[in-house]
Amino acid sequence: MIEWEVPGPYRVAFTTRRGGVSTGPYASLNLARSSGDVAERVAENRRRACGAVEADAELLALTRQRHTATVREARAGARSATGDGSWTAESGLPILALAADCVPIVLARADGRPTLAVLHAGWRGLLAGIVDAGAAALGGSGIVAALGPSIGPCCYEVGSDVAEPFQVRFGKSVVSGGRLDLWASAERALRLAGVSRVERLAVCTACHPGLFFSHRRDGAVHGAQGVIGVVC
Repeated sequence: MIEWEVPGPYRVAFTTRRGGVSTGPYASLNLARSSGDVAERVAENRRRACGAVEADAELLALTRQRHTATVREARAGARSATGDGSWTAESGLPILALAADCVPIVLARADGRPTLAVLHAGWRGLLAGIVDAGAAALGGSGIVAALGPSIGPCCYEVGSDVAEPFQVRFGKSVVSGGRLDLWASAERALRLAGVSRVERLAVCTACHPGLFFSHRRDGAVHGAQGVIGVVC
């Protein structure tokens, strides 16, 4: 796992596909129950992810991701509401967002009441305003953020139906040679939302099959990594 060093009482980690119990196309730390993997294996993988941030897996909260701009306040153990982000100010409550090419994003308040949010940001979510919703949920100033591994501009070919609205919203340079730069787009969305500091883990999920799941590379059958965090 890749830990994010963030100021404040937080523990945050971006997971890879290593260190779990799943097999086949889901090997090994698949965190998505909807993938077709064995439910008991996914549960164990989630337990291990929670262990990495020293949190209780029974309390883990996440949403049913549908490429929306909905960010929900986390409730302990809640996992059925539709949305693409969770936030919490509750100490000890772990929150998780999944990704398999989309950008996993974490936001934290660096001053004021400790508050954390995790987002699943694909192209639909970025255009819909998932980043704005995440920043608004935290409120206040001094918000910092990190972008986790996702598909890079080296591999993300898009059509004009995607390229054009991104260029209108985030600038011409986010598309080059028919390839979309999700990293730059997400960072610009965060800056526009008032985030004061943005860090990138600029690693392409499609380029590293030994480390990450990738929908674009592997097709419909694949697992998911994610970002998990907790207010300590």
